[in-house]
Amino acid sequence: MSKTLGVVLVVAALSMMSWAQLPGENPQPVPQYPRAELFGGYSYGYTDLFNSGHRAGLNGWNASVQLNAARWLGFVIDGSGNYGNSKIPVAVPAPFPRCSDNPGYCPPGTDTFDVKTKLYTYLFGVQFPYRKYERWTPFGELLFGRAKMRGEVPGFAEVSSGLGLVAGGGADYNINPRFAVRFKADYLQTRTSFPSFGHKKQDNLRFSVGIVIRTVPHKKRTLEDENPPQN
Repeated sequence: MSKTLGVVLVVAALSMMSWAQLPGENPQPVPQYPRAELFGGYSYGYTDLFNSGHRAGLNGWNASVQLNAARWLGFVIDGSGNYGNSKIPVAVPAPFPRCSDNPGYCPPGTDTFDVKTKLYTYLFGVQFPYRKYERWTPFGELLFGRAKMRGEVPGFAEVSSGLGLVAGGGADYNINPRFAVRFKADYLQTRTSFPSFGHKKQDNLRFSVGIVIRTVPHKKRTLEDENPPQN
């Protein structure tokens, strides 16, 4: 994964270098898109991280940095954290111990017990914005990287990490050239490797809303601007 991340960073760096203008050359047209975008906001995860059959609602955050190489293409580094409780069946508690071995977290007379859950993702990939409308900018995205999960009950904790994959999209509501409000919904695939039940795949959903801060393109001053012709 580190080699792939290096390739993405090199491509992003080359894209940024291509925007720079060499001394003495004619000025190029100002790009009609932001060169960089910073997003941060609230995230809701609808997950089944322990393959229990009981989905959990996890609250948290989502943030990303995006470098745009064209009107329709941006390279993204994305991170998120989601927290809450997952329901695990008492009859099939794996990857957690049976209630008979540790009854402290199994309430009597119930079919499930709560597991304090944390999910982190570290992803990179591409976003495809459609910059045609003044107020709205819809986009699609495809990201991959790592997902780390932690489940904890009194006296016991399980930690696993594996592939994280996001495919989805959303739209930005443009307040002005610098600020926008972003709404997005993603399919989030995670994979775990808990020792008690091996490698498994989880299909989750992630919803995010927050603020986008963009760079604003400015026209470069030319020699004619600095020294206007005298009449």
